[in-house]
Amino acid sequence: MSPAQQDPNALIQAQLDAYNDRDVAAWLATYAPDARQYANPGTLLAQGHAEIGARIQARFAEPNLHARLLSRSVMATAQGHTVIDHETITRTFPEGPGEVDMMAIYEVSEGLIQSGLFISGVPRLYSR
Repeated sequence: MSPAQQDPNALIQAQLDAYNDRDVAAWLATYAPDARQYANPGTLLAQGHAEIGARIQARFAEPNLHARLLSRSVMATAQGHTVIDHETITRTFPEGPGEVDMMAIYEVSEGLIQSGLFISGVPRLYSR
């Protein structure tokens, strides 16, 4: 296990860094092969590396994509760790560029993200 995989905070930071670098391989390496991603309130978005990778490749195509970490909480659980990130994401929405607040709740065990639940705020479009 890499040092990042031994520390849930470092693992989620590595995932965030790979996201901002648009590095699909490094980003996907933080997820378990059978990981799942959900939108609130539990709608399955993607399962496994193939689906999760395809989903993130589409997101990484956005020209102004960037996640800014506002806060992070890490809690030990019986299954491993829960890590909660509050972020502001700069994106290109169908209506134009803007940003959205996001809560990402990651379940981490065995040194990898097992699942992620994403709660999106209301997008704020930039003035034109």
